[in-house]
Amino acid sequence: MTTVLVAVAHPDDAEISMGMRIRQYAIDGAKVWVHCLTTGAPGPHGLEVRREECLAAGAVLGVHEYTFSAIPDTRFVDHRGQINAELFRILREARPDIVYTHFPDDQHLDHVTTAQEVTAVALHEVNNLRYFRSPYSIGFEPTNVFVGTRELLDAKAAALKCFTSQQQIDMDVFRQLAGVAHRQHVHHRVVKRFPPGSDCAELFRTAREIEFAGFTRAETPWPTRGTPPSSATR
Repeated sequence: MTTVLVAVAHPDDAEISMGMRIRQYAIDGAKVWVHCLTTGAPGPHGLEVRREECLAAGAVLGVHEYTFSAIPDTRFVDHRGQINAELFRILREARPDIVYTHFPDDQHLDHVTTAQEVTAVALHEVNNLRYFRSPYSIGFEPTNVFVGTRELLDAKAAALKCFTSQQQIDMDVFRQLAGVAHRQHVHHRVVKRFPPGSDCAELFRTAREIEFAGFTRAETPWPTRGTPPSSATR
């Protein structure tokens, strides 16, 4: 079974940026693990309501594990050591075949710090790493375009509706963005050959992808399948 880890800064980051992709992974039988570094408050314990919203959204999308750290919201720069330790812990527990996280060039400092620390840890521990585009990404040029369906977009919308405490979420806007995402980066002659109903997309950039001759990705994520990786120093 393929294991996918989505490491994000805040509640709703995963659903906004790759809700359709998460749902498709779940449909395909992958184990999707979302880890959120904060539950959305400056204090050490976050907000319980946002945790519950994440779990509800995860249930809609088919997320297998939804876990949290207690990093204070908007204080990520001051807690890099704790973030790094948490990410090593999660990656070694999840042992993912592929990791997704924020694009490093972003307007939100929490996103930037998350991307930098996930990159440092994932390149140390995991074969495959991708960045997703968020509404705050800067200069994002995708290397991977995931073209979804109306059903997947509806599932994403249903997941985002779970975040009732976040009034800035406007699914009409996200539907429009999903509808034009691929047209920004794919030539119209290619778009014309898409299957019927394939009119929404989410965008990703590959940081690293390792392939092995004679093996599938799911067969070779760690040096010895079934044995936890040894402790490592940075």
